[in-house]
Amino acid sequence: MEPGEPNRLPSEPTSLEGERRAESKLKQGVSQDLVSSPRLDRFKIAKQLTDKAIKEKKIFSICGHYPVIRTTLRRKGWVEKKFHFLTNLVPSVDSDGETVPENKRAEGKENQDVALEKADDVHDVMSRLVKNETPYFLWTIKRDVIDYHSLSCDQMLNHYGKTASFTTKIGLCVSMRSLPWYVQANPDTFFPRCYSLCTESEKQEFLDDFRRTVASSILKWVVSQQSSRSKPRSRREEARHCGASGKVPEGAGPRLMGLSGQFVDVACKVCKAYLGRLEHEDIDLTEDSTRDLTEDEWDDLIQQYYSLIHGEAFIPSSRNHFSQCQALLNKITSVNPQTEIDGLRNIWIIKPAAKSRGRDIVCMNHVEEILELVAADQPPAKDNKWVVQKYIETPLLIYDTKFDIRQWFLVTDWNPLTIWFYKESYLRFSTQRFSLDKLDSAIHLCNNSIQKHLKNDKDRSPLLPCHNMWTSTRFQEYLQKRGRGAVWSSVIYPSMKRAITNTMKVAQGHVEPRKNSFELYGADFILGRDFRPWLIEINSSPTMHASTPVTAQLCAQVQEDTIKVVVDRKADRNCDIGNFELLWKQPAVELPTFQGSDLLVEGVGMRKARKQMPVIPGFDFVPPLSDIHPLKQRCPSAMLDLARGPPPMALHQELNLKDGRAPPCTLPVHLHRLVERSAKAKSGHRASGAKVELPSCPFQHSDSKAPRPALAKAESDRRSDPDSLHVHPLPSVLPSVKTAEGAPFQPPRPPGLPRALPAPCLVCRGSLPPAGPCKRCRSFCAAILQGASFVPLGDEPGSGLWTP
Repeated sequence: MEPGEPNRLPSEPTSLEGERRAESKLKQGVSQDLVSSPRLDRFKIAKQLTDKAIKEKKIFSICGHYPVIRTTLRRKGWVEKKFHFLTNLVPSVDSDGETVPENKRAEGKENQDVALEKADDVHDVMSRLVKNETPYFLWTIKRDVIDYHSLSCDQMLNHYGKTASFTTKIGLCVSMRSLPWYVQANPDTFFPRCYSLCTESEKQEFLDDFRRTVASSILKWVVSQQSSRSKPRSRREEARHCGASGKVPEGAGPRLMGLSGQFVDVACKVCKAYLGRLEHEDIDLTEDSTRDLTEDEWDDLIQQYYSLIHGEAFIPSSRNHFSQCQALLNKITSVNPQTEIDGLRNIWIIKPAAKSRGRDIVCMNHVEEILELVAADQPPAKDNKWVVQKYIETPLLIYDTKFDIRQWFLVTDWNPLTIWFYKESYLRFSTQRFSLDKLDSAIHLCNNSIQKHLKNDKDRSPLLPCHNMWTSTRFQEYLQKRGRGAVWSSVIYPSMKRAITNTMKVAQGHVEPRKNSFELYGADFILGRDFRPWLIEINSSPTMHASTPVTAQLCAQVQEDTIKVVVDRKADRNCDIGNFELLWKQPAVELPTFQGSDLLVEGVGMRKARKQMPVIPGFDFVPPLSDIHPLKQRCPSAMLDLARGPPPMALHQELNLKDGRAPPCTLPVHLHRLVERSAKAKSGHRASGAKVELPSCPFQHSDSKAPRPALAKAESDRRSDPDSLHVHPLPSVLPSVKTAEGAPFQPPRPPGLPRALPAPCLVCRGSLPPAGPCKRCRSFCAAILQGASFVPLGDEPGSGLWTP
């Protein structure tokens, strides 16, 4: 229900006026059923739509006058959260871009609050339902309105941070000088040279450039003077009107001052020195020889140049210098792509570094006036910075009127850099006919914020529209009628795309690349006589006000297409994106091979050592087994046959030690005696005191696997000989040793404890007596390991008594 409308019962039928109102609401993004429903039903449906939007995170907020954005999002099921708190943070801007006074802002806010309280509109109800919800889409006039650092990763914002490197005049000026470091392109081919006048070094560079342009303009005057003599006077007048004035007609009055030929020679000398520096011919020359002119000579040359250009002087002998001037100009043109746009007047445009909408921009052609303007504005304020840029004196004209082109492009990501270029653009005409005789901003600046306050000149062509705008489609039709229809697709359009791509590549390292953000920019181009576009500036937050029928159509269209790219394309990569086309997406960069130091840390895991068992006296291991890493083995007991010699060779083949050899073992004294006596009783040829080496057990690391078949074979051989003696390594050194059957090895108890404890035999798993060999396999392993001594009784091997 509209404000002020009388209350109507739910059962009351909808009138014709209500149907019209419903149709109007439909255009604002509300469905027909929702508007035409009774009041209670509409509120119920509004609640349902709001709950759905909250669930799907479709809450948006807008700061500024963007009705198209608001309507487009509502049509897609989004609900707006009002930005009431922003009215005090950002000065309101009216449709023309002018600041609204504070009293009007307060009055407007009060009226807005009253309207919100009385309004029964469905969208107002839905907005009140989401007043405590988080907006997930934010569209603001300026980035500073919101602290974007506090936003979550799923909140979208239509601005990036730190874009001053290309959205301000001084930032773009500095960035273009760094272009060759990023791409293989020359900025002088699409960006008029520019200087910042905030430092003394920049002022000197500008002064040198101004002087070089003076010298080349003198050469152009000589060449154009000779060329114009062979043309009809009407053509000469047209050339004079387009910036070639200063040519002295024949039979001029005595008021004109004649300049000597030395004036041209000095200009040629300056141009030759300039070419020599470009070709590095001045490296081996002294400073005195490379100096062009003294300050007094420069002042004299510039003053004579002013008289020549303004028609107060002429060069009588200009024909004699024609060939030399023409040759030098050809060389300068080959190395300086901006020679054509320099013209003859040496006009420069002075701009505030951080202002928009053409404010305080002036055109000048006297270097003294330019420096005085900058010097007069030197308060210690941060914003008082000036840039000076070469003015394009030879622009392309339509019906003798200057124009520029507003071109949109969209950046949706900076890493990787992703740029979308809009296929449609529009032209902005000046209200006055073009002329270089006057340096009025109304003639040379085509900004709508300036031209809208002026009336169209009566002398301007009636073929131009009264609202001073064309669409790019209308411009292509104009070119087609003049036989230049292919110029747009072959020169103008691709050159603008190339200029935007190169500029964004330079700025990529300066912008804060926040994910889930985007920004729409407006670039201004001016075409030269050869149809080449020249980038003038790039604007953030370009105006979207429907000031003319052209902007009413295109600005609404570009806003809707922007929503398609940044919102619809997130859910569907193949959705309709309107007139946007992908201009550039940075390819994925493969990480280079790491060439630095290898910081990988390698080592062995450490464990807390077990309590060290006391060493059994009489055993001497070389090298000591305690130096060997903890190993895990699964092997039979080492076996020594005192009568028959070493055990079978199968045990030696299963050794897994690092050097392939088992550590030697030395028997204690009582074992040497046992060996001697047994050897004498069995065979008399064995010498007494011989040293018998114990066979080693095949150790194996924990990450290895022992070949079990060979071990089983060695075990069977040992079991077949009941008279063999088996000696095991120390369990204190090898705590994880297992027997052939897999039972864990039981370490011996320390000295002083009872040794007559029941323990299984480590060979056959039989019961061992308190002292003596195993009753089953005759193994003395337990007795030996417990440090007992054997007293032989009789001649039979193995008969005797073990004593402590």
